[in-house]
Amino acid sequence: MDDLLPPQVSSSMPTITGPTITGKTQLLGVIGDPVAHSLSPMMHNAAIATLGLDYVYVPFAIKPENLAAAIAGFEAIGVRGFSITIPHKQAIIPYLSEITDKAKLVGAVNTVWRTATGWSGTNTDVEGFISPLKALNRDWSAITPVILGHGGAARAVIVGLLEMGCLDVKILGRNPEKLKHFQQSWVNTPLADKIKVYSWENLSQLLSQTELIVNATPVGMAPHRDRSPVEAVLWKSLAQNAIVYDLIYTPNPTLFLTQAQEQGAAIIDGLEMLVQQGAAALKIWLNQPVPVAVMRQRLRQQLGL
Repeated sequence: MDDLLPPQVSSSMPTITGPTITGKTQLLGVIGDPVAHSLSPMMHNAAIATLGLDYVYVPFAIKPENLAAAIAGFEAIGVRGFSITIPHKQAIIPYLSEITDKAKLVGAVNTVWRTATGWSGTNTDVEGFISPLKALNRDWSAITPVILGHGGAARAVIVGLLEMGCLDVKILGRNPEKLKHFQQSWVNTPLADKIKVYSWENLSQLLSQTELIVNATPVGMAPHRDRSPVEAVLWKSLAQNAIVYDLIYTPNPTLFLTQAQEQGAAIIDGLEMLVQQGAAALKIWLNQPVPVAVMRQRLRQQLGL
């Protein structure tokens, strides 16, 4: 019968360490479908551990048809706040009591927090995108950026660039109907006159006329590492002193950025945007400064950079 008794704990055994979850632990998270690939839990939990706070950030895989039930459940169990990724960034809006003007312009919410009157939402992708640009010594009012793509990511880029001081932006797309619809979606906003759309055939000419090109398409994202939204031959027309920014963070660098750098461009990858949008969200939830360097290092470690 001795073999049924619990083993005695040896004093020589190593101390077991890890996050301590208690009845007082505050819950944060990210919702999406899928969400298993998200790097946000690693980034946020590293910052939380550094701050020594009793919080935990976890992923929630939520199907579109379960969104209403999930939000009600979050309310019931006292979730403090959460991030939002595809496909819920627009669908979440009807469940919020208020959203910021910035989120209204983007047309999407990626960060939600609890208030006394319900859920509030904003879009920290704007702050994340412009953060590395703010460190550059450029007169943004003299630069007309060129943005490749016209999806949800492009909307946050547009709002950020106009907030930075650019007088207008040029959007390139391959599908004329979608491009037209994108432009029309801004008609009832104060930014409508600042957004110009162009067909892809204008790419070579626009590359020679701007100092900032942003890839807001998924072209070049893993596993399609051998692709770029810009044909190799077109890079020869790139303006001097150009900045080339790719919202993609893996692979790092993308072929798009490698080709641009070979032409002498300064390059920015999407990793810093990911870090800074996450840091902006965590500041909202915790209502205090957060260790951005820790968040950045944890992501770089995870990505093997």
